[in-house]
Amino acid sequence: MSRPWTADAGDGTYRNPVLNADWSDPDVVRVGDDYYLTASSFGRVPGLPLLHSRDLVNWTLIGHALDRLEPAADFSVPRNDCGVWAPSIRYRGGRFWIFWGDPDHGIQQIHAESIRGPWSTPHLVKAGKGLIDPCPLWDEETGEAYLVHAWAKSRSGVKNRITGHRMSPDGRELLDEGTTLIDADRIPGWFTLEGPKLHRHDGEFWIFAPAGGVETGWQGAFRSRDFFGPYEERVVLARGSTTVNGPHQGGWVRTPAGEDWFLHFQERGAYGRVVHLQPMRWGADGWPVLGDEGEPVSVHPKPAAPAQPVEAPAAGDAFPGGRYGRQWQWTANPRPGWTVEHAGDGLRLACVRTAYAHDLRALPNVLVQRLPAEAFTVEVDVALGSEEPGAKAGLVVLGDAFSWIGLERDEDDGVRLVHRYAEAVAEHERDAEHSRPAPEGRARLRIEVTQGARCRFSADTGDGDGFRPSGLPFAATPWRWVGALLGLFATAPSGTGPAGTAGFTRFRATA
Repeated sequence: MSRPWTADAGDGTYRNPVLNADWSDPDVVRVGDDYYLTASSFGRVPGLPLLHSRDLVNWTLIGHALDRLEPAADFSVPRNDCGVWAPSIRYRGGRFWIFWGDPDHGIQQIHAESIRGPWSTPHLVKAGKGLIDPCPLWDEETGEAYLVHAWAKSRSGVKNRITGHRMSPDGRELLDEGTTLIDADRIPGWFTLEGPKLHRHDGEFWIFAPAGGVETGWQGAFRSRDFFGPYEERVVLARGSTTVNGPHQGGWVRTPAGEDWFLHFQERGAYGRVVHLQPMRWGADGWPVLGDEGEPVSVHPKPAAPAQPVEAPAAGDAFPGGRYGRQWQWTANPRPGWTVEHAGDGLRLACVRTAYAHDLRALPNVLVQRLPAEAFTVEVDVALGSEEPGAKAGLVVLGDAFSWIGLERDEDDGVRLVHRYAEAVAEHERDAEHSRPAPEGRARLRIEVTQGARCRFSADTGDGDGFRPSGLPFAATPWRWVGALLGLFATAPSGTGPAGTAGFTRFRATA
């Protein structure tokens, strides 16, 4: 089966992006010969994805560090602009540490001896609104610990500055009220400074932080002999003559061979924030030089590392044993009974009763994953087992606007293929195509996505005509902070008692 995207060219080079999906706000750490990356997950569950690589080019998703979001009541419904923002991952004292900012509650921290867990219960390091993008540093030279963070103006009224604290060595509390290390309002031309990553190098404190906004900005670097400043600044990565708009926040990592590399994201609308890998070196003046003399590279020799299998995070899923793969997340904290256990393969979703079946953006029981490339095709088989009139199940492209194709049981006790959509400002879905019978209560659903996130829907109802196109092309749209998502769902009208199930098998994603 062909993968929708791979970065490894197989000839000793790679192409960007190395992760061509919405792995927003990435950070990376090396432990021995292994690299681990985490990213924002906002209101989706499980949160804090964990990816592994041995060469910074070929990545696999190995799990998540956060099983549920708290406070649980806040995340019982989709909240795409809340939850887990811009985590940092570090390794110290035989433990992995992840810090992140919840913009409505404060800075959180978890830790574990193994990257696969178990992870500790989230600990609130600093309470407050608008505290985002935290990054810790344990200074091996002095034994001191520090933490920096940025600000979300939407919650705090503050932006464009980096705050620093002394931190207890156990990472549980901050030892002072905080000091403004960098006020970018005082730097001509700089705005929306955020996403700081704190490092120690060559006797100096370094803060890598982007500014200028996710679509049009640049990557900055700041250095000082003293943690509390003053800091000098320099732009170290910008679009320049390339097509890589706004190279934004990410992480610096050094390989066992002594090479330096920088992973950062690029905003791509409905595709979300894809991840690029840039070579990095230290110039004669002591400043880092990223990419090709400060501009992003599109193709480059791979990092020095033993040969690795060509990998990318999984998108397809056979649902072995009735279980869904790691790439899937719920749009809110899951509840018991949304999936139905059984002995065979294939996923069974309960047709959850809801008053919001007309608007999939409001449903917590949509199982979603990222768009896996710029151009790809997904297919899935669906069987509607519910006898409840109005019960439905399908495959959706979900964002501020959404469109889905699937099955619905009608009032006459038949099952029909339906295709519906809703514009960003619409509160109710509309028909994209006239429905047609699905006499066996089954269908094979297909979405073909082309450049620009243009989606074409089709389905095969087993009537002998094969796949038939449905509706006009649909332009996928992002949610706030989140790229468009692929989703599976099953719903039923409000009422009492079980409403049956829908079965999904053979989810395929191909180039």
